[in-house]
Amino acid sequence: MSDITLGIIGGGQLGSLLSVAANKLNINTVIFSDDKNSPAKNFTKNFISGNYDDEKLIKEFLSKVNVITYEFENIPYKILKKLNEIKPVLPKPEINKLIQNRYTEKDFLNKNNIRTTRYSLIKDEDDIKINDGLIPGLLKTCTLGYDGKGQFKIDKKENISSEIDFTKEYILEKFVKLKKEISVIITRFGHQRYEIYEPIENLHEDQILKHSKIPAQISEKIKNQATNWATIIAEELDYVGTLCVEYFIDNKDNLYANEIAPRVHNSGHLTINSHNVSQFENHIRAVCGLEKVETKKIYNARMLNLIGNDIEDYRVKSFKDNEFFFDYQKTEIREKRKMGHFTIIEKEN
Repeated sequence: MSDITLGIIGGGQLGSLLSVAANKLNINTVIFSDDKNSPAKNFTKNFISGNYDDEKLIKEFLSKVNVITYEFENIPYKILKKLNEIKPVLPKPEINKLIQNRYTEKDFLNKNNIRTTRYSLIKDEDDIKINDGLIPGLLKTCTLGYDGKGQFKIDKKENISSEIDFTKEYILEKFVKLKKEISVIITRFGHQRYEIYEPIENLHEDQILKHSKIPAQISEKIKNQATNWATIIAEELDYVGTLCVEYFIDNKDNLYANEIAPRVHNSGHLTINSHNVSQFENHIRAVCGLEKVETKKIYNARMLNLIGNDIEDYRVKSFKDNEFFFDYQKTEIREKRKMGHFTIIEKEN
């Protein structure tokens, strides 16, 4: 094994797949999760479970690792900052702090001349009514919330859900006439050193990613713009590791940056089978300071997220040589919970 030990905060499917990639590279992993039943414990020899602010567990975690990364962006900034004072945390905690808040994230994008939908900060119901030019729109909590959680459609300023908790701050985003959603995954190793995956076309159901495929059916102009913007974002953030930029394309073929995910991303799961180096392996290589390997697509691919009870049918299926089933080994099946994914690879025409 390598003399590098990587600490991974978070034990969900992304932590699991990062650990699998690390094992392939002979990198030891220590996973620290606040869920004792995290599936990632099945993919590492070192699993620590407890609250992320537990001083004793933090000390134990730090004693076992050389470098730290994380699988999701909603870890409190003060915890990442504290860890980073003793062992390097990549991506840097300051990046996570910026992107944790949807309002500061949108401001960052606009300051770098990257187009987003129109938006405004919302602190109370009156702010929604004042910003009626953003209606119809989507109200999102500024922090936390994913896969449609903490989000409310606002069709008319008179129809504001009583479920909205105005003790939280929100961002109201103007709807675009959506033609397509795509994402670009990029791994930055250092100044002007990248591996970039071609844009991935995505389809969501109930605001949860359901299907992804490459190649995306988009124009060369959109492809170049999306890739260029992802590069600008990674460079401006001085990012190390894999990140994903999610985009909207409207019915006039205008591109809008929607969100930055400062981590490996669900839409990139197909890279495990479509490329010589997956998004997970590239992330491990970048944060651990390993060699950058030229990343090439070997196959076109389609991926299906297995959500809730979907997993049960796949657990008893047999598969063809070009089909790959990933079971996240979560102990409980729940509605809208990502339980696994299924990828089909195809040779390029």
